[in-house]
Amino acid sequence: MTFKTTLKTASRTVFLILLFLVSYNIRAINPEKYVTNKASKGSFPLASNSRVASILVSEDDFSGVLCVAGHLQNDLKKVTGLQPNMFNSLSQTEDYIVIIGTLGKSSIIDQLVKDGKVDAYQLQGKWEKFTTQIVENPISGIKRALVIAGSDKRGTIYGIYDLSSQIGVSPWYFWADVPVKKQTELHVLPGVHSLGEPKVKYRGIFLNDEAPALSGWVKENYGNFNAKFYDKVFELILRMKGNYLWPAMWNNAFNDDDPLNRPLADEYGIVMGTSHHEPMDRSQQEWKRYGKGEWNYNTNAKGLSDFWRKGIQNMGNAETLVTIGMRGDGDEPMTEGTATELLENIVKTQRKIIADVTGKPAEETPQIWALYKEVQDYYDKGMQVPDDVTLLLCDDNWGDLRKLPSLDAKPRKGGYGIYYHFDYVGGPRNYKWINTKQIERTWEQMHLAYEHGVDKVWIVNVGDIKPLEFPTEFFLDYAWNPEKWHADNLQDYYHQWVDANFSGQFTDSIANILKLYTKYNSRRTPELLDANTYSLVNYNEANIVVNDYNELAKQAEDINKQLKPEYKDAYYQLILYPVLASANLNELYVSAAKNNLYAKQGRSLTNYYADKVTELFNKDRQLSNYYNKEMGNGKWNHMMSQTHIGYRIWQEPRFNMMPETFKIDAADDAEMGVSIEDSEGWWSGNNDDAILPVFDSFNNQKYSIDIFNRGKTPFDYTIENNHDWIKISEPKGTVENDKNIEVSIDWNSAPKGIQNSVITVIGAGKKIPVQIKINNRNKKNIKGFVENNGYIAIDAEHFSKKYEPKPFQWKIVENLGRTGSSVISLPIAKGRIALTKKSPKLSYNVNFQNTGTVKVHLYFSPTINYSTRKGMYFGLSFDNEMPIQVNYDSDTYIFNYNGKVPKNWESNVADNIKIITAEFQIDKPGNHTLNYYRVDEGLVLQKIIIETENSHLKKSYLGPPESFKAN
Repeated sequence: MTFKTTLKTASRTVFLILLFLVSYNIRAINPEKYVTNKASKGSFPLASNSRVASILVSEDDFSGVLCVAGHLQNDLKKVTGLQPNMFNSLSQTEDYIVIIGTLGKSSIIDQLVKDGKVDAYQLQGKWEKFTTQIVENPISGIKRALVIAGSDKRGTIYGIYDLSSQIGVSPWYFWADVPVKKQTELHVLPGVHSLGEPKVKYRGIFLNDEAPALSGWVKENYGNFNAKFYDKVFELILRMKGNYLWPAMWNNAFNDDDPLNRPLADEYGIVMGTSHHEPMDRSQQEWKRYGKGEWNYNTNAKGLSDFWRKGIQNMGNAETLVTIGMRGDGDEPMTEGTATELLENIVKTQRKIIADVTGKPAEETPQIWALYKEVQDYYDKGMQVPDDVTLLLCDDNWGDLRKLPSLDAKPRKGGYGIYYHFDYVGGPRNYKWINTKQIERTWEQMHLAYEHGVDKVWIVNVGDIKPLEFPTEFFLDYAWNPEKWHADNLQDYYHQWVDANFSGQFTDSIANILKLYTKYNSRRTPELLDANTYSLVNYNEANIVVNDYNELAKQAEDINKQLKPEYKDAYYQLILYPVLASANLNELYVSAAKNNLYAKQGRSLTNYYADKVTELFNKDRQLSNYYNKEMGNGKWNHMMSQTHIGYRIWQEPRFNMMPETFKIDAADDAEMGVSIEDSEGWWSGNNDDAILPVFDSFNNQKYSIDIFNRGKTPFDYTIENNHDWIKISEPKGTVENDKNIEVSIDWNSAPKGIQNSVITVIGAGKKIPVQIKINNRNKKNIKGFVENNGYIAIDAEHFSKKYEPKPFQWKIVENLGRTGSSVISLPIAKGRIALTKKSPKLSYNVNFQNTGTVKVHLYFSPTINYSTRKGMYFGLSFDNEMPIQVNYDSDTYIFNYNGKVPKNWESNVADNIKIITAEFQIDKPGNHTLNYYRVDEGLVLQKIIIETENSHLKKSYLGPPESFKAN
């Protein structure tokens, strides 16, 4: 074969088993559940017999802890209908009480430690850890207590909110109107309950690209981005176990808009920061308001230094990650090219200001340097910052990591972080309207980061917060413990999240809808869709996409009809609206495509589809208006005001714009036309014969013929067929506008081998022949995926065999990808390995009818080479040949608005796929094996298409459906 490449404990166990049997539905989804609805031996009655335990929190604890203890008091009332008493000191006897406090801050907790009631060892020196446990006779006058103790302020707060979550209060009770399920009995199981310490130190979100949705909503409800607004944001972050925020900054300045913003963040324990282009804890808007001179350090060093000094002065002792460095004003490069010496001097100046103002060495104030867009080039070319500075690595704004430290990198005191995106304004096109992110891809990329030692900061751009509720919570959950979620249990997250937010109603069905709509939306963002995205004629692609979306919409609507009324607003926000709106948008564009094509063919249905486009365009407005104006009495007005239809450039249109449509004036008399599947042409009887794709006995295809009317008068048709083994769904009938006919083969009656035949469509005075070709193959000794029409299509997870020498594993990442699932090689930590026949491999059995040159197209998720090493490799071979090393990263690199990226980056991220092609020679027809080998970690394989020299592979967005696999 020749080859070339081109780019393209026992009692406790018994107790837990019994508990599992009693409360299967809960524990099957969340094995960490420690609050149940039934009393058991040793459990604590948080609420029972119309009584609820009081809350005791020392007044000498952090004010934020006292505040959040009040939230627990409210949460218990929402759940039980009973208002717990809350005390700062005990003046009466209580049988049962909840004691809350921070080690070293709460005199009550410290006394419990002194008395040996609470083990301080579990908390001392820990970061954000809490323990929740039952203590007998903790204080004189108290029979039993549930003690929530924290290692620090946030540890205690997380313990409180964890109990709130356990009793059924969702983090989204305000932000998505998730109801609180009423319960009368709440019992806490014995044992020490803890989530341990977080694996990632700082875990946060960035409110960005906030106009028009979030900004409009905030203006209507709060006036501006003030402390009343941020109170809701801080609570949400903490309920999701986050601790870090980059605040809204488009036309806002967190520290300047409301003097209460920063003190409130500090009270809650929220670590504040500023975005990648807002250094020294000052926002871009502050510069516009107070800056003197131009944003240019070469010409205005004093003006900038004075501005930055004021930022550190205003920061005071509030917990902050200070962004250092400098970019151009307005999220632009600072200079043309890299000015390393200039940026190094800027960093030195900034660190001197930090040291001067704080009165302590600069390294004692946490700092980050964001390697965003063009700034990464400074790092790549050797610019160094002090070891205590956290290097904030970034994705490409589309969820693909651009840079990671090497697997054997020397540890840095400041460590590494990631800035990730669920929302973006920029090329190749904005995506701001709706959730298009699969948690599977987020998991895969952030797993890569974690395995490469990136565990200091994880922050994600969440746009307006809504409608990115689901991926945001996953991101923060995963950041708390990246070792909890893996390829084998990741699908459980859908069920856990749905169960928590819809109280067990239709959990499996809703989880499946959530899983599929995010998959479908991830194929191409709505802003990038147009009438040409999916093929109307090849593989029935466009119709399948629309039908799949509409089936999902029907399922979602059926569930909505059966849901308890109080859940309908939450359901509309989290599930129903994104499904209905996405389905509608896809049908809108496909209808526009049909209108455009039918106008060219002169079909009488042309005007129907013009009207259909108008109807669907109006429906989009109705769905958004219901979200904004009617749902929840208009609580979320403006949140769905983002334009998303009719993009022409990267930036959003001012208004949604309906796709172009045409209307025609059809003739009065009937006139027949015929079109066939997999062809853009149409036949009038005056051109060459129509030829359907080849039918073969393995793939058992059904192909369609459209008989359409080019006039206003209906006509009768018949289809002449000389062979009874050719099956026609409707061999005769009447065509008013069009009739879709399905052609298939009865293989038991069909003659063996290759046969040719013809059927003739007769109507409106015309006879239009359609050629039929079949291949009734002998199925004996055929194995694997069978070639048809000159190609073989394989979903990557359907390998025939896998080879996994220890410690390597091939993992199927269910649901990751545009059509099926994906495969990855683990462990990541093993990095690059030498390519040999004994390397980890996946084998795919295939059967060729043709010989000669074959092209193997491998469809990968659009991973960027994040490594400092050259290339990114995998191996390929057929049969027992030596594998050939293929470079996934053979693209040249260019510099554009996104920094240094592969030449084809724009199309890769727009299509959400990267295709690599390799060529081989096949000398004999029959059974063969394609082998795919690991060399480098980090590649995500979705699909394989093999083309022979006689390929009739048609153009489509998703590729052809998977070929038949013979056993």
